[in-house]
Amino acid sequence: MQSHFDNVDLSPGVEASLNLLKDSSLIEDMQQQLKAVAASFNLLGIKKEAILDVNDGLKSASTSTVMVPRGSGFEQKERNEEHIMQNFRSFKHFDVVDVFSSHRYRNLTSSGQTYPKEYAKRIQEEWKILESGLPETIYVRVCEANMGLLRAVIMGPSGTPYHDGLFFFDCFFPPKYPNEPPMVYYYSGGLRLNPNLYSCGKVCLSLLGTWHGEETEMWVPGQSTMLQVLVSIQALILNAKPFFNEPGFEISYVGAEGEKRSRKYNEDAFALSLKTMIYTLRRPPQHFEDFVAGHFRSHARDIIMACEAYKEGAAIGSVLVKDCVTDPNKTENSSSERFKRTMTKMIDAMVKVFVENGSTYEQFLNSST
Repeated sequence: MQSHFDNVDLSPGVEASLNLLKDSSLIEDMQQQLKAVAASFNLLGIKKEAILDVNDGLKSASTSTVMVPRGSGFEQKERNEEHIMQNFRSFKHFDVVDVFSSHRYRNLTSSGQTYPKEYAKRIQEEWKILESGLPETIYVRVCEANMGLLRAVIMGPSGTPYHDGLFFFDCFFPPKYPNEPPMVYYYSGGLRLNPNLYSCGKVCLSLLGTWHGEETEMWVPGQSTMLQVLVSIQALILNAKPFFNEPGFEISYVGAEGEKRSRKYNEDAFALSLKTMIYTLRRPPQHFEDFVAGHFRSHARDIIMACEAYKEGAAIGSVLVKDCVTDPNKTENSSSERFKRTMTKMIDAMVKVFVENGSTYEQFLNSST
């Protein structure tokens, strides 16, 4: 794993505070520790001049106490990071926000507009259904001033090429709702990682009337709900074998040929899912900023460990990583050489963006163990 850090271009600047005792043996021990830390910095590609010369201070510690002060900027950053994690841990699955200043459908409604009584009543019923029925891996924000607007994030299910990812959707309850389905837009970042999620943001799902399907899969006026839409996206679109979401592929590609094509699609989908993580971290949707930052701080090492396993040959979705522990019983050796090379490059990129997000490089030094 350490070889990946040679090309990681982290921002320079390391600050520390040390209270040094006059015991020479302690000083020698600390000098050895500093050498090890310096080696780690070199491993990460941090420029030598960015490392404070604490070792020189140690040499004179027999007659004085050396302090390398933390600047106010460092302390402020620490406070901000703690605040972000507190917000992440307390983030509600459902909540009402004051306004959406950025939303795909904000031009279809106006703040403070008067809604028909029946429409407003039905939307409030939808809110109650969402508040009580959302699964652990879906989070929703609705707007008090614009009742027609909704934003949701769906966590990619384990066992799929979308695991640990965050997938954002803007939704709109049209004036004729619930007699017609809601409108749904996917934040793709220009990437097509699923047959049903277009790079333009279109979501193809029979429940939305944007995909063919059996009559029982279509929107039922007055009965179907937004909760059904979100759960269907997670279960039917973000599944373990999205290749077969393409119409006719289950019939056209059967047996070994179908599985081969499905594995290749999963490899490409996972690589695009990683790129989506980068896109989402750099442009988190409004009202989910701290959730995005906290989620990827919590999942960063698990994601890198999964990438390492895939680089070593494990099939996409076959590695169960929980709390940085890989389940060997879920590992299959079947990934392509092309994909292994892709993972080598992506690991470097992911480590960089995770560290920028507040993770520490120490999290990743031994992630292959």
